[in-house]
Amino acid sequence: MIPDLAPAHVGISVYNMKESLEWYERCLGYRLIKDDGFVPELKAHICFVERDGFELELFEYVSPKKIPQDRLIPNEDIKTVGTKHIAFYVKDMEVVKKNLLKNDVKIVHEVSMDGDHVIFIHDCNGVLIELIQK
Repeated sequence: MIPDLAPAHVGISVYNMKESLEWYERCLGYRLIKDDGFVPELKAHICFVERDGFELELFEYVSPKKIPQDRLIPNEDIKTVGTKHIAFYVKDMEVVKKNLLKNDVKIVHEVSMDGDHVIFIHDCNGVLIELIQK
């Protein structure tokens, strides 16, 4: 066991940094806390956004690879080994859904699981995000 292990951030590759920063601020309430600019060793622009103490590290590579089509379908993507999505708890799913729809965010899957109300959305890059109301 590793002592004092705590979550730090989740890394997400994006197609367009400006569009992604705007999307995460407008739709999920994240704010830019650090812009590392272009990092030549990685050939990527890197930014950190934060909300309620949790950070996302966004990478915009010079030549990004597109998300494979089957990764865009939640119940198909789950079959592929690897990281699947990032999940957030919400207090009022109806308020969240209203805000997402107002911002033209499509709900790609909605289900009740063990009494929890769960929706899946894609960010502006196609990255899957799960929202859970207990």
